[in-house]
Amino acid sequence: MSVVQSLQSVSARDIDDLTALLTDAINNGASVGYVLPVEHAMIEAYWRAIAEDVSAGSIALFAIRENEHIAASAQLAFCGKPNGRHRAEVQKVLVHSAHRRKGFGGMLMRAIEAHAFNCQRSLLVLDTETDSAGQCLYEATSYTAAGIIPRFAIGNSGGFVPTTYMYKILDAPA
Repeated sequence: MSVVQSLQSVSARDIDDLTALLTDAINNGASVGYVLPVEHAMIEAYWRAIAEDVSAGSIALFAIRENEHIAASAQLAFCGKPNGRHRAEVQKVLVHSAHRRKGFGGMLMRAIEAHAFNCQRSLLVLDTETDSAGQCLYEATSYTAAGIIPRFAIGNSGGFVPTTYMYKILDAPA
């Protein structure tokens, strides 16, 4: 049975798994901040920086392992501004293409929401490519669209894509 783990520290093996996971997502069309062709060193450096943020407590990182490798992950970035300590941003919800349709996205979202609630965060925000699989996941987990910004990002294979900003108010964990 697959379970969501909160990673309190990120090992070298985790960085390798997370690098492979993000590379898979980009290669399969996810708009997650990168464009094709993907540079391995850039993706690995990204995860090393995230590992530092996890250690500092500014980001919570969640993972689901299959066969001892990370098959899915998601992040929760805490707002550190004095007027924003009630909110956090959901980032990089990733499920490896070989592990899709197993409910991992929903499992990660429930874990993020429970953790956010336990950390006294009552508002979660995120952005996602409009009409993407990610938007479908977020709508299915009761996030509300706040608006669409056209030409927000360059799609991972070129051309502009719109993004939808979404939010969820947490009254209690899901």
